[in-house]
Amino acid sequence: MLQQEKTIKFDNNGQFRIMHITDTHMEDDNIDASLWLIEEACKRECPNIAIVTGDNVLNFDEPSKTKRYIDRLMEVFRKYGIAAAVTFGNHDSETGALSREELMLYYSSFDCHVKNSEEKKPFSGGTYNVPVLSSDEKSIKFNLWVFDSGDYDKEGHYGCMSKEDVLWYMKKSDELKNNNGGHAVYSLAFQHIIVPEVYDALKLTKKRKLYSFSHMYNKNDYYMFDPDVTNYGTLNETPCCGYENFGQFDAMVEKGDVLAVFSGHDHTNAFGVRHKGIDIVNSLSTRSQSDRFSSQYGYRIIELDENDISEYTTRVERWYNMFTLSDIKAIKRSGDKYGVKIASGVKFRGLIQRFMTKVGRVFCHIVTGRKNTYKH
Repeated sequence: MLQQEKTIKFDNNGQFRIMHITDTHMEDDNIDASLWLIEEACKRECPNIAIVTGDNVLNFDEPSKTKRYIDRLMEVFRKYGIAAAVTFGNHDSETGALSREELMLYYSSFDCHVKNSEEKKPFSGGTYNVPVLSSDEKSIKFNLWVFDSGDYDKEGHYGCMSKEDVLWYMKKSDELKNNNGGHAVYSLAFQHIIVPEVYDALKLTKKRKLYSFSHMYNKNDYYMFDPDVTNYGTLNETPCCGYENFGQFDAMVEKGDVLAVFSGHDHTNAFGVRHKGIDIVNSLSTRSQSDRFSSQYGYRIIELDENDISEYTTRVERWYNMFTLSDIKAIKRSGDKYGVKIASGVKFRGLIQRFMTKVGRVFCHIVTGRKNTYKH
């Protein structure tokens, strides 16, 4: 079991691996399948930390039920000795009896959850940072920002990082810089709702085109990948950002410490675009709904090398790519009948999803000459 004083650090080989998990939306009809897949991913990937960015567990009217489902999620990380950092999305506190503050207190009660050092911070408990020490534990080598991007504004639009949290980030970034000999500490940021500046990195068109998507709030504007910008991955739906903007992205540009900001919220998007030196990255929903479409869901892995912390590598792993026929046979030999059912179902439904995705990509390229998917 992880202890509360667990040190987050590069391993003895100077490597650090992050698993980005988001939009698990755990409730009665998907929790068993989703947790089986997440546990299988944890066994295979052995990350140093799992960062869980919101819409985690349905908030039930009966707090004990919500807590039981959180118990099951956190037990996976505890079981495999994986540190976990959790923040919230728009759905975590919109229903049910538990507030965001009560939810954070409960998540933080688990030994595997990283501890929020800003205990007296008078605003969102879902915003904090996780220092990553060097392999010899002598210095802070890297930093992970975990941001609460809120739920909804007063008009019912999706939320964004609050003004108070932005100011806290700027102050904390300066503090880390001052303690690092005046040099910014390279960082990655994680949150639920994507930053609105994503649209600045996409290409605007006034007409609906194949694999273009309307702006979240300006419905007559359509956006698609811009071939003149650094892109990777696949854009499958409208990026659903907040309507308000309290300067989070501009603050990150000013401080110069954030290499990339990772979000979830948009379940089928798995892409990255670069804007003003920062990668804006979206990760897939990490759940299984036992239907064909969700066979393409999965998780993201981010890897860091202590010898060059100015760069990172990342990959998306989809459920439908996770299991070979040999894997399924091995699961069967182990006696895990439920696992065979889940793995076989994902594999079969994934064949259909992969075929449709391939046809869409080829058709888009033939008809328009454009790409809707870029290699990393």
